[in-house]
Amino acid sequence: MDLKTFKLLHPVKYYKDYLEKNIRPDGRELEELRPLAISFDVINTADGSAIVKIGNTTVVCGIKAELAAPKALEPNVGYLVPNIEISPVSSPAYRPGPPCDEAQVYSQSLADVISNSRCVNLQDLCITPGKLVWVLYCDLVCLDHDGCIFDAAVIALVAALHTIKLPKITHNSDTDETDVNMSVLTSLPVHGLPVTTSFVVIAGRTVTDPTAEEERLASTSLTVTMSDGRMSFINQSGGDQMDAEMLKKCTESAMKRERSVKKMVNRMIEKGSKEVTMIK
Repeated sequence: MDLKTFKLLHPVKYYKDYLEKNIRPDGRELEELRPLAISFDVINTADGSAIVKIGNTTVVCGIKAELAAPKALEPNVGYLVPNIEISPVSSPAYRPGPPCDEAQVYSQSLADVISNSRCVNLQDLCITPGKLVWVLYCDLVCLDHDGCIFDAAVIALVAALHTIKLPKITHNSDTDETDVNMSVLTSLPVHGLPVTTSFVVIAGRTVTDPTAEEERLASTSLTVTMSDGRMSFINQSGGDQMDAEMLKKCTESAMKRERSVKKMVNRMIEKGSKEVTMIK
């Protein structure tokens, strides 16, 4: 039986043979990350945008800012509304039509990450308490799905938030008239940089930054988001429980990646760079 046929008929055994040698079929070690690339300001018509590639996985984020009335119970709080779409061109597994369940879960998880990490203070989006606030519609599209969509989406969203430029708004609360000055643009304060790292368990071995194929073969998956050295989001799914030692290693790996990506993005902002690639 040739190797291609063996992989097709016995995919878990195929991977297990590699993992027992502490290597994966794509040549990476079990804890090795794929190259990460970030580009700022990729959509001219958006108020903020970024595109992120993790290996072949590609997610683009565009943010549009609009004015709206705040909630009655939160008169000085604006809105940040993330929505992710997994394009049918990203993978044969997805079909045209309404958002799939996976995309809806990712959208809610993105909102949780932003809220838990406190990287954006929604009070900074308030213009006139009780009258007028900003709404940031954060639309993300997965263009190529080869695993770790959520990891790429988190980085793309936060990178896009760093590029936002909002016009100066003057609001007269007595007459309810609003003046928009597009010649005066201000950046949105972004505090910290949440970074997500995913892990899966295949044949009893923990694998970092899995490909789409590795995700399909996994018995358990774990997603960890770190922000300023603090865990701000964690999600585990699957039948196998990870022991304390395994969770500790995953958290340490996620923390290491957060430091690297944060340093990478901060360097881009300081130098005014539009694009950068990090290997590992």
